[in-house]
Amino acid sequence: MVRILLSGCNGKMGQVITNIARYREDVKIVAGFDINDSISNDYPVFTRLEQCNAEADVIVDFSHPAALPQVLNYALSKNMPLVVATTGIPDEQVLKIKEASSVIPVLYSANMSLGVNLLLELVQKAAKLLYSNFDIEIVERHHNQKIDAPSGTALALADAINKALPEKYRYVYDRHTKRVKRSKDEIGIHAIRGGNIAGDHTVIFAGNDEIIELRHIANSKEIFGVGALKAAVFLHDKTPGLYNMQDLLNV
Repeated sequence: MVRILLSGCNGKMGQVITNIARYREDVKIVAGFDINDSISNDYPVFTRLEQCNAEADVIVDFSHPAALPQVLNYALSKNMPLVVATTGIPDEQVLKIKEASSVIPVLYSANMSLGVNLLLELVQKAAKLLYSNFDIEIVERHHNQKIDAPSGTALALADAINKALPEKYRYVYDRHTKRVKRSKDEIGIHAIRGGNIAGDHTVIFAGNDEIIELRHIANSKEIFGVGALKAAVFLHDKTPGLYNMQDLLNV
């Protein structure tokens, strides 16, 4: 059984993961970390990581970018594997994650859904075959409480497509700022916010007289929690390095 220290345990995703873990035999949440300690859990919750005295095998971080530096420092001090599932992480913190992965195993993914990570592979294959005759657009839809836009998953999809292309395409977010025709070397990325949409990503390949769409719809946040726990089980016995959900899928 993999013992988990859950960072961001009292947030929405933290509570989703807590509920999922109760019904799994391969994982157990032994402690939580959150600035909010008003929610009662069946494990101790610490508002400061240095106070945590629980014996854990893996940290799962589903909190906020502001908490990531201390989570990284704690993981390094304990030589503990770390699953980073927090979204909206700035580039400078991504560099810190990569630096930490030279010392401890770190799994970092913009989206913990197994389906989304399969989509990343599918769009690469499609891009290799279609890029010369098709325009590429990405549309993402999320709930009205999501702060970052475009989503990390939309950017991950764009990055995956770019890796498959012989030359890098540029990302275009705001078409209204310039009254010009669409150029060939671009990927349009569009964000929609409304209601309680858990997550909806569509990659559109638009050609002459035909359109191909690859789409993933998340109907609840549970799929992200299931993926995060699978990632923890996958990571707990790994050597130092930077891993992603594709590594888990290819096992």
